[in-house]
Amino acid sequence: MLICLTASHKNAGFDMLERLSASSDLAAPRILDGHDALQGAVVVSTCNRFEAYLDLDAAEGSSPVEAVREAVRAVGAVAGLDAGDLRSTFGFVHGNAVAGHLFSVASGLESVVVGEGEIAGQVRRSLEQARAEGTTTPELERLFQRASQTSRKVKNRTGIGGAGRSLVRLALELASSRVADWSAARVLIVGTGQYAGATLAALRDRGATDVRVYSPSGRAAKFAAGHGITAVSHAGYAVAAAAADVVITCTTADHHVVDRVLLEGGRATISAPADVHAADDAPVLAEFRAWCPVPEAAQGARQLIVDLGMPRNVATDVVEVDGVELLDLETIRRHAPLEELSSTDEARVIVDRAARNFGAVGEELDLAPSVVALRGHVQQVLDAEIARARARSTGDPAADEQVEAALRHMAGVLLHTPMVRAREYARAGDQRAWIDGLEAVFGVRADELR
Repeated sequence: MLICLTASHKNAGFDMLERLSASSDLAAPRILDGHDALQGAVVVSTCNRFEAYLDLDAAEGSSPVEAVREAVRAVGAVAGLDAGDLRSTFGFVHGNAVAGHLFSVASGLESVVVGEGEIAGQVRRSLEQARAEGTTTPELERLFQRASQTSRKVKNRTGIGGAGRSLVRLALELASSRVADWSAARVLIVGTGQYAGATLAALRDRGATDVRVYSPSGRAAKFAAGHGITAVSHAGYAVAAAAADVVITCTTADHHVVDRVLLEGGRATISAPADVHAADDAPVLAEFRAWCPVPEAAQGARQLIVDLGMPRNVATDVVEVDGVELLDLETIRRHAPLEELSSTDEARVIVDRAARNFGAVGEELDLAPSVVALRGHVQQVLDAEIARARARSTGDPAADEQVEAALRHMAGVLLHTPMVRAREYARAGDQRAWIDGLEAVFGVRADELR
């Protein structure tokens, strides 16, 4: 049984999503420790979403409530959140509806910016992480692989995944009301992760040319070399952050990478008289002057900081620094555009069809043990009849082979109609009727095949 626990920008507060996101790497293994019925877990965590996809090994007719409660309790434990608060917040999706939900998520239909391009990669990486942790199952693998296929189909067949549909581009659209001329702006990207490349591409589309990158994890030089921009050293970070007209953070760091102390420290270094600087400041100041030849231009100017991180990359106290304005995910979310209804409707048709196909295949798989049992029963009868025919052999090998061939052909013909009917009943959601008929007519039960 597939189940999804979901918290997103639609039903959860930003603070809760931030706490869930910060602990998402620890959630799946903890979930599986909570209840014997929990066989697999894949966690999807983005800047506006936390979802746990669960595979329960539950007997038919049994209630999944206790296993789900344990899963919620595990998520709360790693996130430091009350399980009761989570239960009242989480959306609950189960059965065939799980496929439709994930396919919609992966296709960007549930995003802040409908059709955003980043979400498909995030869903794919969630499965990769589950594989690395050993928390996935064959059914979860099938679910997530179909989700990736569906998102690609939506992107290729509709206009919903067209250029410009991303959280990054929405953020820059909002930032453009504060930036008069992107071609003249000094921009610092903090982070080299999943959003950094998209951020740089969106900046260049807007005409930005003076872009530098800093990485808290030390990957700036490699990213800069691959994208033709300049890396900022650890020593020069505070000065670069203070001198930039626009700072865009998109790192997965679990702590604030920009705060009031950083900006004020960088400004102090820039403005201090030359005879006050220590010898260690010389490389930093040289790096700064190469970027900002007129130091006065960095003093007293308005500065925009865009925080795309989840958890928050930027401390809220930056707005206490003179001239600094903060644009964070909570603000960006409130300005998300309305859906383009025609493209969205077309995409939902594709998603719904894919979800139905996923469910149909899954239902056919549910009949597999009974199908195997029927084949085994027919094979036993066939083997017995062949043995009986051999015991009555006339001694003519050619005649004996003809008899065996005829018996095998008859067995195949007899099996054909039940196999076709099995698929038909499964697609109609009436597997139980087929299984009951199998037992009534042939006396065959799947649990007797061992």
